[in-house]
This record gives sequence, structure tokens and C-alpha cells, in this order.
Amino acid sequence: MVYSNQEIEKTRNSKKVDRRVYKSRKIENFRDLVFYSCKNYSDHIAYKYKEKPSDTTIIEKTYQNAFDDLKAFGTAMLNRNLNYRKIAVIGENRYEWCITYLATTTSGLIIVPLDKLLPEKEIENLIKRSGIELIVCDKKYVDTLKKLKSSKQTNLNTIICMDDIKDNEVEYWYNVRNDGQKSLDNGDNKYENIKIDENAMSILLFTSGTTSEAKGVMLSQKNICVNIEDMATYSKMYDNDTILSILPLHHTFECTISFLYGFYSGICLAFCDGLRYYAQNLKDYKVTIIVAVPALLEAIYKKIKKGIADSGKQSTFNKAVKISNFLLKLHIDARKKLFKAVRDQLGGNVRIIYYGAAQMEPETIKGYKNLGIESVQGYGLTETSPIVTAETDKCHKTGTVGLCFPSLEMKIIDKNSDGIGEICVKGASVMLGYYEAPEKTKEAIDKDGWFKTGDYGYFDDEDFLHLVGRKNDVIVLKNGKNVYPDEIEGLISKLPYVVQSLVFAREESARDSMLMAKIVYDEVEFKKEHSSIDIKDLDSLNQTIMNDIKENVNSTLPTFKHIKKIIITTEQMEQTTTRKIKRNLELKKLKDNK
Repeated sequence: MVYSNQEIEKTRNSKKVDRRVYKSRKIENFRDLVFYSCKNYSDHIAYKYKEKPSDTTIIEKTYQNAFDDLKAFGTAMLNRNLNYRKIAVIGENRYEWCITYLATTTSGLIIVPLDKLLPEKEIENLIKRSGIELIVCDKKYVDTLKKLKSSKQTNLNTIICMDDIKDNEVEYWYNVRNDGQKSLDNGDNKYENIKIDENAMSILLFTSGTTSEAKGVMLSQKNICVNIEDMATYSKMYDNDTILSILPLHHTFECTISFLYGFYSGICLAFCDGLRYYAQNLKDYKVTIIVAVPALLEAIYKKIKKGIADSGKQSTFNKAVKISNFLLKLHIDARKKLFKAVRDQLGGNVRIIYYGAAQMEPETIKGYKNLGIESVQGYGLTETSPIVTAETDKCHKTGTVGLCFPSLEMKIIDKNSDGIGEICVKGASVMLGYYEAPEKTKEAIDKDGWFKTGDYGYFDDEDFLHLVGRKNDVIVLKNGKNVYPDEIEGLISKLPYVVQSLVFAREESARDSMLMAKIVYDEVEFKKEHSSIDIKDLDSLNQTIMNDIKENVNSTLPTFKHIKKIIITTEQMEQTTTRKIKRNLELKKLKDNK
């Protein structure tokens, strides 16, 4: 149900304007979420996927299929008598991953999703730290986990593989599911009688971390349910929508928005076969919603722009945009027809994009909007389940990360002269704390329940939050000036040949410091911009890129923010699974190579 303007006006108060667009359905825990959707959308398609990217056959699972499978798998887990009640899952985005997650949490057990890109040593470390006895994985991890199990260095004693690999030391996921079904058929009612404590830890997430030590974030089902309810009041998913699952499911943004909010809304979740197949997947699955990070969305938009330019139809396209914008002023939306050929590159059905983790270029936002594709940006952290601010289906403001969620309070502390300070959050979606780290929890959450995000920002006069950068990333120059590297890196990345950039400071003298940038560039794209430059002539290459920095970046910034030297390379910097540069690791490398 959509709120009327009169209803919204009644909810306004002196502290915060209520920007809710819709009324959301109340859910206390994941059993509420699952039981409602599986009953009310029972014959709807909940999941779509292919066995192999080359397959023409699409496998479909209804909400009823999902419920039967999660109930059976949950029953099998309850019959395991796990001492520590924790079940880990690691692998590609797939149907069995989702069912494992829902079966575990609706059985009153604790799910521990692990990053699929973790090195072997870190997998061992996290399994040891969390006391994992049972892990569900795909075949890629079996050898590592078998070795870990036989070492007796952890509590791991059971490996369940989502692929049928015919290994006597490993159980097959569907055999376990079938065992649970047999128990149900014989009258086992353990699953039916489970009572959920929505305030207890139900999800243990280890931060992907741009720092060295991953923290274990303890979330309750209430934390996430409140976050889903908040999101449902800001932007609506419909039961005929299809989301393409691209981001890793262990990441809380993808998990809460695509997977759980999607399930809450009765949508279909289609699993991407990999980035090289995304264009085909958009068509095959008739995708209407994309959830992604800006780096991916900007790369997709650059390809679209390039295709228009290469086709020689740039002028025609620009005229069509002008006509479309004029018609929109008359409340006539002709974008789907005018830009059908371009929209077909995205499958032809995409209506909205959800994105987070970083800012997106205004040109990219405008470009998608010109095609009739709206975008909603959110901001949050693992510790906040994750979203704390977002745009709504009615309220957008480029350059901001949206409006505070209805259930939350926010404030800015330790403001500087520009009104910029640390963002603090309080409310029901704030984590329970850090796993087995009470001192770190006390540092992060004060006695009044305010969580310090570690992000710097400010609110404008319309209550939109502007994000400036991470507190730990701020560069304090010798002259006392603060520099937020995100701002400068964003400008550098606008250069068409720049793949990645990292801004840092080096001492220029005892009394001064200078800003430098490490730049990863694409040789092919560089040659398009500077065909006369020999890329083997490193001095000439360096000077050309530095000149571009001076002209396109330094010229737009005050002197103290100017980049004075650069380091150029074609070797990509290390990233997290959401394509954030591991800043601390890269800075250490720069220091070691100084």
C-alpha cells in the first residue's frame, strides 16, 4: 500500500521528516518471512539458474519447492546435534547456498557465510575462530576442507558438498536433504516446533576487510528483519520482478537486498553465470532489477556509450534524449520505445538499479535514467544489517547517499569547521556486537547504543547524507589540512583509461607533505586517447598521464589537494569481493617499495 501525502504529513516530527513511500509488512523473524512468502507466492518462481553457462535449459524452483527443500534440509541439520550450533557456507551464488542459509536460520541455528575468495589460510583461521563443526561448500573447496578436517586443528568434522563429487569423506547436499525428508515423512516434527529468538545471534559475518584482521559481526534476525521492513517503505519490489544475483551472497548488501528482501517481496532470483555472461543472463532471465556496485555499473554504461559512438548514431541518440526529456515534462514517458535498441543490450526489461559500497558518477546515473532505468543508492555497513540511508522511489539526490531509514537515528559527531564529522547510527538494525571481542564492541558502540561507523559525512538542509570518506583513510597534511582520498580518486577515475587509483601522502620536506597517486591504466584505452605516445617510453607515458591529471583533476581542486607525483602500472591492485581496493595492503606495499 502506498502512503497518501496526508498520512505521511501526520508522521512528521521535529526530529526527522518521515520519507516513507509505502507501508511495509511486519516480520519478526525469518520464519515469518519464509512462511508468508512460501504460502502467498507458492506457485511463483523463486529461483532460476543454469547448470552450465552454455545451457539453453533454465532450471526453475518455485517458492513451494524452496520451502520443501529448506524444511527437509533444516530437519536434517537439527538431527545433527551440533555442539556449537553454527553452520558455515562457502561457494558461488546458487540455489543450494540460499536454501542452506534459510534452512539454518529458520531452524534456530547460526549461519556463518564465508567469503568465496578467501585464501586457504584465512578459511582455516575463520573456521577455527568461529568453532565451525559443519560446512556446506561447492566442489572448489573440498580438498582444502578435507585437509583442514584431517589436521584436527579445528572442530570441523562434517563437509557437505553442493556438487555430487562421489567422495566417501564428503556428504552430498541432496542426499542430506533427502535424509531430512525421510525424517519428515516418518513424523519428525523438530522443525515445526522450533521457536526463534529474534534477538539472539543468528548470523555471524566476517568483514571482508580492507584491513588485515577480519572482525566477526554478530547479527540477529531482528536486525535484518527491521532493515528489510525499512527498505520496503522506501523502494518497492514486485512479485513479478526478477533480480540478477551478481554480487557475492556472503556480502551483506547482496544477501539482505537481493536475496532476503527479494524473498520477502515474492520476486525471482536468477543466478549470474559470471561477469562475462551478464549480458546474456539479463536477456535469458528477463531481468528487471540489477543490484550491483558502481564499478560494475559504470563499466556496463561505458560499453553502452561506446556502442552508440561506434555505431555513428551519437547525434541521433542525443536528439532522442532531448525529445524524451521534453515529453517527460508533459508526463509522457516514451523512453522504452525511443531507446529500445539500447535497452535491449541490458535485456530490454531492466526498470531499476540498486547500488551501494561507493558513489556512482552523476553522468552514469543520468545516462541510465535517460534510458528509462531508475537508480536507488544506499549506504550502510555490515554492522548495520546493512543499510542506514537510501534514496526512495520518489526522493533522489545525486551526490548523496540518501535519507536515514525510518527505524534509525543518525547524528554527526566531532564536526570540523566544514560541518564534516563521524557518522553515528542508533536503532534496531545495529549489530549485537563483535564476536568474542567485547573491547572492540565497546569502542564501536557507546553506552547509549550509538554505533560509530568510522565514516565521515554531513547532512544537507534536506536531510540527505553526504558521504566524504573513511575516518581511517583521511590524510592529514603537514599544514593541518584534511584530504579525503575518495574525492580525488573519483576525479582521477573519470579519465577513460584509468582502471584504478589510490591517493596517498609522502613527506616532501620536514615541514610539508605532498599528495601522490598510484594509477592502474589500460594500455588500449590510453592509446585511443593518446595515439602518438609510445607506451614503451615510460618518461613520456608518465608525463602525459601527469598532464592529464593537472588538466582534469588538479584544475578543479584547491592547491593543497593537488596531485604532485604519480606511480603508473598495468597491474591491478588487490580488491575485496565488492571491488574495493584493499587500501592498507596497497599502502604497505608502497611503503615497502619506497
